Amino acid sequence: MMKKRAAGLMAAACAFTLLAGCGGGTAKYADGTYEGKSEVYINEDEESDEGNGYGVVKITIKDNAVTECEFKTYEEDGTLKDENYGKKSGGVANKDYFNKAQKAVAACDEYASQLIQSGNVDDVDAISGATINYNEFKEAVNAALKEAKTS
Repeated sequence: MMKKRAAGLMAAACAFTLLAGCGGGTAKYADGTYEGKSEVYINEDEESDEGNGYGVVKITIKDNAVTECEFKTYEEDGTLKDENYGKKSGGVANKDYFNKAQKAVAACDEYASQLIQSGNVDDVDAISGATINYNEFKEAVNAALKEAKTS
């Protein structure tokens, strides 16, 4: 499954490069707000539910540029990963796990900010400890841009 997911992410990255025209500005996007969703990621470590879920991005395009971006991640069941992500039974049972989970949640805003600043999803840098979110972000952005493409 990981090989299929990696192949899908590579295909999405290649598609974005084509859409963006390698920075040459050949892709045209309609002004508006678009949403993209990544596939559900499932951690194949049977003893861990860490990292399961998907990402959703909402981007606003104006004059062929991303002017706004919001990125959120969700559990497989649709529960938003927020300030409670990483807690068990309402409390912090494992501080290291909770801290890592919260770092991943915080990375969502950073990825969105980097996209607005750079204008290109390929220029967004991965944050250590939030690589799954990074892959979900790129996949979701590519899906949104596909919807926005006019030519």
